[in-house]
Amino acid sequence: MAWAAFGVSLLVLLALAQRNLWLALVSGALVLGFWTSSPAALPRVFGKALSDPGVLALIYAAGIIPLIGAALQEGDLLAGLVARLPGGRRVAYVLAPALFGLLPVPGGALFSAPILESMGGGKPEERAAANVWFRHILLLFYPLSAALLTGAKLAGLDLWTAILWQLPWAFFLLLVGAAFLLSPFSGEKPVGPRGGQDGRRWGWGLGVLFLAPALDLLLRRVAFLPAPEVATAIGLSAALLLALGVGPGLRAFPKLVRRSHPWRFSLIVVGVFLYLGAFQASGLPSAMAHLPLPLSLLILALSLLMGLATGRQQAALSVVIPVYLASGSVLDGWRFSVIYQACYLGYLLSPLHPCLAVSVEYARARFLGTWRRLLVPSGVALAGVALAGAFAL
Repeated sequence: MAWAAFGVSLLVLLALAQRNLWLALVSGALVLGFWTSSPAALPRVFGKALSDPGVLALIYAAGIIPLIGAALQEGDLLAGLVARLPGGRRVAYVLAPALFGLLPVPGGALFSAPILESMGGGKPEERAAANVWFRHILLLFYPLSAALLTGAKLAGLDLWTAILWQLPWAFFLLLVGAAFLLSPFSGEKPVGPRGGQDGRRWGWGLGVLFLAPALDLLLRRVAFLPAPEVATAIGLSAALLLALGVGPGLRAFPKLVRRSHPWRFSLIVVGVFLYLGAFQASGLPSAMAHLPLPLSLLILALSLLMGLATGRQQAALSVVIPVYLASGSVLDGWRFSVIYQACYLGYLLSPLHPCLAVSVEYARARFLGTWRRLLVPSGVALAGVALAGAFAL
């Protein structure tokens, strides 16, 4: 019954995502929750999902990020950033998402989304797909990546050993993405009226983008907060005030709200955690871990399925790695990297992946159209992972 509920909930989610993504997530959560939990237990399941201070902070943060992007655009602070990205439009479509992907801010794809929109080229679905794919390339081996830190800890591996094995995969995914996603973005990138000349405005724009993660890092270490994500919310609030101060001014705030519709992004996060809460309460994580399959096939299928079902790479790794270790097998750097990539590809394609959701929303793209553009390069990458898994696992 739980498997049937999961399948139907995903069908509902994908069908409604074409019209309204947050409504699709909430509807999928209701289908899964009503089918796998009693009506009396459902308010408790959903209440638990949304009562965490960290989740509430993320909901708030998701609404602040598009306001920052709108303030940067309104104040003409993005043009200088675009102008200083080296190379043509294709190079910028790789560098902008990849560099801003290093900022430890939830939903941070919204930082690079306005830059890609200002560079133009391609269809909305093509821009959204490129933003999602290249945003995560550097995170595959970034030492401060939460997923990599968590995964290496679970596997009992030295972090830098894990990073060494991640590097070839990052290069492989870069080549796959370049082959399938960059063709619509040929030519030189546009430069705004002051983009290449006003160094001070370029510096202020960069300062806005880095203020949030800097405060986030500081507050997580020196302040006693109810959840780490509260530091993120505070940092983003400060970044918004700075963006308004050096850009369009506080009086422009109502206009920015009307222009960016920040509530849409907050509602997406609400839907993500409602669905995740229903999924965790359904018993499906345990059922997935006990599928009667050969070990290598089980691990790859479970990695992909958990990443797809949760939209959280850490959640997928926290299930898959213990299952693999429980089999008595040794998890070295090569095997770890194969499992990591399979979890990552499921997470990349998940409708619950916040970066995918907000990229689609910002570009005003069609969800399934964007998803289909990610499906082919993801399939090629998965074939490489499966081939490696046949020898490693």
